Amino acid sequence: MNKLRQWQREAVQKAISWLTQTKVDRHFLINAAPGSGKTICACTIADILLRNNEVDRVIVIAPRVQVVNQWAEDFRGVTGRHMTKVTGSVGDLETVSKDICSTWSALQGLQAEIQLVCRENRVLVICDEHHHAAVEAAWGESADSAMQDARYVLVLTGTPIRSDGNEAVWLAYDDRGAIKHPEEGTYTLTYGQAVDLGYCRPATFHRHEGRFSVELDHEVIKVDGDAGPELPDSLKRVPGLQKSLNFYRLAKTPQYEKDLITPSLDGYQASMLTSAIEKLDCLRNQMPAAGGLVIAPNIEMAEFMAKLIEILDGEKPVVVHSDMTDPGQKISAFRNSDRRWLVSVAMVSEGVDIQRLRVLVYLPNALTELAFRQAVGRVIRTYGYEDTSRAYIVIPALNIFDNFARRIEEEMPQSARTEEQTRQKVCPDCGEQHELSTRVCRCGYEFPLPKAKLKPCHTCGALNASSAKSCDQCGASFESLFKISLDEALRNGAWARGIELDEEEVQEAEKNAFYVKDLALKSGDAKIIRLISVLPEESWSRLKAILDSSNHARI
Repeated sequence: MNKLRQWQREAVQKAISWLTQTKVDRHFLINAAPGSGKTICACTIADILLRNNEVDRVIVIAPRVQVVNQWAEDFRGVTGRHMTKVTGSVGDLETVSKDICSTWSALQGLQAEIQLVCRENRVLVICDEHHHAAVEAAWGESADSAMQDARYVLVLTGTPIRSDGNEAVWLAYDDRGAIKHPEEGTYTLTYGQAVDLGYCRPATFHRHEGRFSVELDHEVIKVDGDAGPELPDSLKRVPGLQKSLNFYRLAKTPQYEKDLITPSLDGYQASMLTSAIEKLDCLRNQMPAAGGLVIAPNIEMAEFMAKLIEILDGEKPVVVHSDMTDPGQKISAFRNSDRRWLVSVAMVSEGVDIQRLRVLVYLPNALTELAFRQAVGRVIRTYGYEDTSRAYIVIPALNIFDNFARRIEEEMPQSARTEEQTRQKVCPDCGEQHELSTRVCRCGYEFPLPKAKLKPCHTCGALNASSAKSCDQCGASFESLFKISLDEALRNGAWARGIELDEEEVQEAEKNAFYVKDLALKSGDAKIIRLISVLPEESWSRLKAILDSSNHARI
């Protein structure tokens, strides 16, 4: 047996006993914290079942292509067997190697082939990130249909509660939506236990606050955290505005300088990244290869954040998203380098193992606890037995993120909840510890000079430390107030998504476009005239009805 952690040895023994001796149920569940080592544990269980002639073939279903590649690599390392990676329909699976690894999405096109393999062979199925196999979803139906004749099923999860409330196939659930499987057929390792045992790193959450000031002609609309915008009476009647101008939408909106090309260094995102860069610098004193991850909501925002990082940190980050060629290769290259930053759109989540990641800037589209925990799982993996670093997660100051973070913090042992200040740094060449003031290591390595991170005072122009709360020269407060124009606020199409329209309204708008413009001008309301330029034309029929109603009320 390979060298395993204590929990892995216990899980392997319990799984083999449950599946081959107790035989009450063909499913065994491993519910272990992200980053604790579920893949190696599962490969070891498969190796024992193969060597003991309990199974002939192994089929692994994983969430995405990058994870499929990691499974194939780890499976060969543990068992010595080749595993064919299948991410689309390949016809007769009997012609490929005995062991197969597929994505959950590709499974829908392989139902008949996998069903035949499971009927004609003794198969161990390993379901990675089992929450993808929701009973009501197509993936769950595919899994249940294709693998109902498998001899054994090994279920792996680190987030056993689905945020959408749907239950995954094969296992029972309790009233809270959590997996309920016989204790004898389950091995559980919580995040708190993993931290206590040194398998995962403790996490610190930085709740990044800020207030937006949205400028509309002579009106200024303040948007702060979970509180909705305080709209003047003349704007409350405009459909969708209350929903569109909320704090999190604005936090995900790129803010540029007047040239509309250069990212603003006074914006909310720049403030988030400045905090994250400072923390990464500190972490790299103790862990020279430490890296940072930005989870962006879309490609435009990812490219914007990448430009900001290059300006603020002086190094161009690696960007990965689905529209580029072979993002998996870029992720692998980043994993094996000492590059500082990786910016991702839905490419670095569950199962993607980059052990050196330690800082996370979190700006996703999905506001679920499942997605949140999966993201945190990317930065809590240990880098080795001597790794004493912490994970650092920068999140917008929203109640929903606060609640997610609080529950994770409550799982950590008390001793891990307090962050200690780093007072030493490690030489990346020889590993020797030094005081922070040391310039040259005995091995000859010269430590780079700390980067001077300064920000100007908007009142007097004096330069101050980026962490300063007020100006050292004039005392002006550095309040976290971020100005944004209405055009910028609506840049990401929030209007179109914020207004629910039916087909009749859309057709009516097309017929009355010129009339709506004329009616808006006759209203004499400068704000309505201004909004006409940014509202989608599809919504003009509803605006016409509002203006008509307003005119009748005046009469």
